[in-house]
Amino acid sequence: MKIKFLVIVLSAYITFVSANERPAIQNNRLSNKVVLITGGACGIGKAHALLFASEGAKVVVTTRQKEMEGLALADEICKQGGEALFLKLDVRDESEWQHVIAEIIKKYGKLNVLVNNAGISLGKTIEETTLDEWNDIINTNATGTFLGMKHAIAAMKENGELCSIINISSIDAIIGESVLPAYCASKGATRALTKSVALSCAEAGYKIRVNSVHPGYIHTELAEKEAQDSGLTIEEYLQKVSAMHPIGCIGKPSDVAYMTLYLASDESKWVTGSELVVDGGYIAR
Repeated sequence: MKIKFLVIVLSAYITFVSANERPAIQNNRLSNKVVLITGGACGIGKAHALLFASEGAKVVVTTRQKEMEGLALADEICKQGGEALFLKLDVRDESEWQHVIAEIIKKYGKLNVLVNNAGISLGKTIEETTLDEWNDIINTNATGTFLGMKHAIAAMKENGELCSIINISSIDAIIGESVLPAYCASKGATRALTKSVALSCAEAGYKIRVNSVHPGYIHTELAEKEAQDSGLTIEEYLQKVSAMHPIGCIGKPSDVAYMTLYLASDESKWVTGSELVVDGGYIAR
């Protein structure tokens, strides 16, 4: 009888301790944060914008070409009770970065989070890839990320708040794929650049964390373009790619956005220079 009583008491104590050690459920995890998302009109960028706005962020959506989609997304967020702004941005153009950052500071007075998401791909071997195609991918994926960090840091470093830069890289920064040489190179550059800038910010004493996120295959317009480049229908492509992931399916844009939400929030205040993989187990093999 005594043993049974002790077991009940011990069980209750463990439950009490576990409950008190467990973090409280978070709502409005990005409350009062101003977030800039590049390539934000569709796919992974759109998933970020919708999720971050639902968590209380003031979201600035940018894109180079899909202006109507960007405006519609900002309007959708506002109609749902959030706060959003659309600005046109070619990430390859430094003057446009300067203009966008200035507009954000003018409207909101600060910038807390940058998600460098804009990117393009090309399904060609190195022998098939032209110099112009190479330069276009490097300028968009790598140089665009460099420019974003450079100008975001200038805006973030004096605001006194915890800030975060998140670079959307790829598993192709960690492994190689024979038909994606330019893409692999650009994302590999982003991976290494992230670590360098994380150290630079830390050593300067800035309250800015810099991390990279490495998605596996995600069902976006970019994936549909890769299917086309491979000569497959989207159904054939999805079936093929799903089988490549141990978890058994291709990822969704929201899978990446939820990973990035952690890095954007103050919950990750001790995380910098890291690379977080979200790939359904793809590179675990």
